[in-house]
Amino acid sequence: MIPQPSLDDRDRAILRLLQEDGRLTNVDLAERVNLSPSACLRRVKLLEERGLIARYVMLLDEKAAGLPGVAFVLVTLDQQGRAALDAFEAAIQRHPEVSECCLLAGAADYMVRVVYADAADFERIHTDVLTQLPGVVRVQSTLALRTVKKTTALPV
Repeated sequence: MIPQPSLDDRDRAILRLLQEDGRLTNVDLAERVNLSPSACLRRVKLLEERGLIARYVMLLDEKAAGLPGVAFVLVTLDQQGRAALDAFEAAIQRHPEVSECCLLAGAADYMVRVVYADAADFERIHTDVLTQLPGVVRVQSTLALRTVKKTTALPV
């Protein structure tokens, strides 16, 4: 692995501003970080090439999209071999209700973040999706009452 040069203050400012608003034009971004548009664009392209900027996306409001419910589900598999993990991870990708899935070190194997419309929708997801995934022997759900903080921004 080739060491990456460290970020300077302008790189950090560019990353913070783009995390806040990915639709900023290059001219607006350049003005906010006190660079010429061409110099700013070069820096953004370099940050993309280095992999710091992975992609640009639009974030939907879950409530406005009709998915006000959030559950965090701990999933335990019957075995932890590579084939079992690969089968579970491939299957979980096919379910849009799952907004995030993390492999864990601890008592459970995965933590899954699920969005849902209402209690009946969550029951469907629990019964027809989560418990039917390959190798699942236990699911333990915790329902979020209210989101206190949610961000996609990293502290750069």
